[in-house]
Amino acid sequence: MSNQPAESSASSARPVPPVVVPVASGNNIVINPLQRGNPVLECIRNVGKEFGDIPADYQVGRTTGVLFLSLKYHRLHPEYIHMRVEKLGHSYNLRILLILCDISEHKDSIREITKSCLINNITVIVAFSPDEAGHYLGTFKQFEHKPPNMIKERAEKDHNSILRATLTSISKVNKTDVETLRTTFGSFANVAQASPDQLQNLPGFGQIKVKNMKTAFEKPFRNQATASLADSSGTQRATTTTETRNPVIPSDQQASSS
Repeated sequence: MSNQPAESSASSARPVPPVVVPVASGNNIVINPLQRGNPVLECIRNVGKEFGDIPADYQVGRTTGVLFLSLKYHRLHPEYIHMRVEKLGHSYNLRILLILCDISEHKDSIREITKSCLINNITVIVAFSPDEAGHYLGTFKQFEHKPPNMIKERAEKDHNSILRATLTSISKVNKTDVETLRTTFGSFANVAQASPDQLQNLPGFGQIKVKNMKTAFEKPFRNQATASLADSSGTQRATTTTETRNPVIPSDQQASSS
């Protein structure tokens, strides 16, 4: 009985980490106090950080929560992540488990964790260093209010852009070379039909670049594998046609017809 007041006074004397209630319109990543001491915190850059009482480890958006798991820690405490997922409940629309892969034999552990995440509607992201994990967290926060087309590939539709994209796919050919080809020959067809001598007379076109271009234009689309496949399919069609024209009549039907 006499020890209880002493214990309560000792516990009250311990410093309590400050907890900030996250603001709905805040621009900071809200961090669960359980993550204090995690080296990933030092790797979160270009966004603000604050500690808050949240069910996830990191709140990177109003509706996006991230749980963090080190595989080294998971080996020692395999029940931890299941307890955290259960505590997370149905919080957040987008729920992410950020795994830090800090062990060499990781395939079985990740496979087991992924199965649990599929059942609980959680997206798995694997990082292989604290820097990579911090970069993911910062990027999630930075793109919180960005439209989806920010990361969508921008496909150009005008003729010059298509010509540039096509010709620069050839090794050693750059955008300056494309402009030289366009002004010299005028069209893609003329470029494709140009002789090696014509190409080598252009500035910046050496033997290797010209060879790569002629190979790209003259190399047949059909290689050995597709040719053998086409031959086998052609033989099969011919056999089917022959059998259709000359059907094999069973011996019992031949006897009855005779």
